[in-house]
Amino acid sequence: MKLILREYNLKLKHTFTISRESIDFQPSLIVELQSDGFSGFGEATSNPYYKTTVSMMIQDLEKIRSIIENTQDETPDAFWAKMYPYLKEDMFALCALDLAYNDLYARKKGKKLYELWNYTTERNPLTDYTIGIASIEKMVSKMQELPWPIYKIKLGTKEDIAIVKELRKHTDAIFRIDANCGWTVDETINNAIELKKLGVEFLEQPMKADNWEAHKEVFKHSVLPVIADESCIIEEDVAKCFNHFHGVNVKLVKCGGLTPGKRMIEEAKKLGLKTMVGCMTESTVGISAIAHLLPQLDYVDMDGALLLAEDIATGVTIKNGAVSYSDLNGTGVTLL
Repeated sequence: MKLILREYNLKLKHTFTISRESIDFQPSLIVELQSDGFSGFGEATSNPYYKTTVSMMIQDLEKIRSIIENTQDETPDAFWAKMYPYLKEDMFALCALDLAYNDLYARKKGKKLYELWNYTTERNPLTDYTIGIASIEKMVSKMQELPWPIYKIKLGTKEDIAIVKELRKHTDAIFRIDANCGWTVDETINNAIELKKLGVEFLEQPMKADNWEAHKEVFKHSVLPVIADESCIIEEDVAKCFNHFHGVNVKLVKCGGLTPGKRMIEEAKKLGLKTMVGCMTESTVGISAIAHLLPQLDYVDMDGALLLAEDIATGVTIKNGAVSYSDLNGTGVTLL
């Protein structure tokens, strides 16, 4: 098996702002695994909040290049378990590698990933489209630029309710709110009352990740469901979210890929938690991997490639929130 690493700097259509940062470019690592005439592709983006850079990922993968390249015909579960001890301090690198291996494995089997997993796609949820923090006028114009059935609105400002009131004047779409740890307990409980009136479906991670007492208080009193994101990173976190959140947003780059992501979704379902997968501004490489988990999800946020000025791959396509799969096997990705 041959390992190929490619570094990209993905340009965004608009400056993307959340409660803690703004970006115009998203650095990204693409992993390709070649074997027996087949190629599998995976991706992980850098993220300052999680102290991860593309150069770190490359360095960590290069250290175990020989171990990766000497692997033959193991199942994705066995491959992930083999790689985890070497990459447990760099889950982003592990994610890119795991996605590539899952893709390669399915292509060798002559199946799409969701077919390999025996999932049916008839009831796939629609993806939201994210509106980053900006002036109210700019947020309205971003919404008007791409009419969509569900918007995720980034908040965490002093004008949060005013923003949503103004956006509501321009669409009857479903709203989801992501405050990225920017609110207090009182703000969350009080904002939820107003936001429910404005057609908001749920709140995502309103408070700081490690404030479990605050999460429990909001869980008891919020009139809107609350979904964990920054509080749910790896597999062990799913159980912690029970009775603190109504659902979990699994991010493949944070948990180490599709293999643990599937396990997290299964665990959440057993606990009666709503299931969601989110993206980290990946290209169509990472987004196409997420798409194969859709049959197991209540909600999905997989708009990363739609936020790019220029994509680097083909794979799944998204129109008005609905995902269409590539004709190719595996995740269906081809690099441009």
